[in-house]
Amino acid sequence: MNTAITTYKTMFKWASACFILCLLFTSCKKDEIVSPEPEKESPSHTEGGTPYYKLQRIENLAVETDDANPTVPPTAVLFSLETKATISLLYTKTNRWDICFNGLYNSFLSSNNGQSSNSLGAGSTGTGAITILQKPFDEVIDVPADGTLSISKTIGTDDEGDFGEGIGWYLYDFGGTKRGDGSYDKQHVAYAMPEKRTIVVRTAKGDYAKIKMISCYKDAFTADKWFRTTPHMYFTFEFVIVPKGSSKFEIK
Repeated sequence: MNTAITTYKTMFKWASACFILCLLFTSCKKDEIVSPEPEKESPSHTEGGTPYYKLQRIENLAVETDDANPTVPPTAVLFSLETKATISLLYTKTNRWDICFNGLYNSFLSSNNGQSSNSLGAGSTGTGAITILQKPFDEVIDVPADGTLSISKTIGTDDEGDFGEGIGWYLYDFGGTKRGDGSYDKQHVAYAMPEKRTIVVRTAKGDYAKIKMISCYKDAFTADKWFRTTPHMYFTFEFVIVPKGSSKFEIK
């Protein structure tokens, strides 16, 4: 009888030990399951390779010009902020481009939105939009709300100059007296206004960019070098692009 009791006690001790080990093992496994995953790093580049949060500069982007027939619409130019390159018109109905240079002297900018009948990208998967702010580039910190961006707007001549069409990125001085001294050489000059105008774009793929238009004259980046005979249209501009969902235009 004593032997049976001893055997029973021994078996009970082993069963208890096994039960405790199982609890410990299960607890370890649970700890492993609920442990937090490493945080994912924020994207550093666009799909096309341009870095986010870095100041980019494009100089002397040449577009079609015909001074003999200035009112004849020139061939539009499509530009990708993602790749910092012009895009063939064969890809007009795609999301490969972000801004279009079109209209008078190709000086009007618009976005790529497939839902807008006014966009060259009508029918594409582009989700672009555009606006212009009456602020200098460095003071534009917050990404505007999507509701303030237009999918069909074009931005060109400013009302402060001749033939203005609202708030624009440049002032056209027809007679040379708006900004110039009235001389022949200062007539028909287009003055970019980076000191108080900034364009904001939602790209075709949903990122955001702020753009400073600097000049439309070849190798001439300040107003003292702009004359009616200075080679044009050669766009120079700077921009910063940030990922979709961003609320700030940070430069890191």
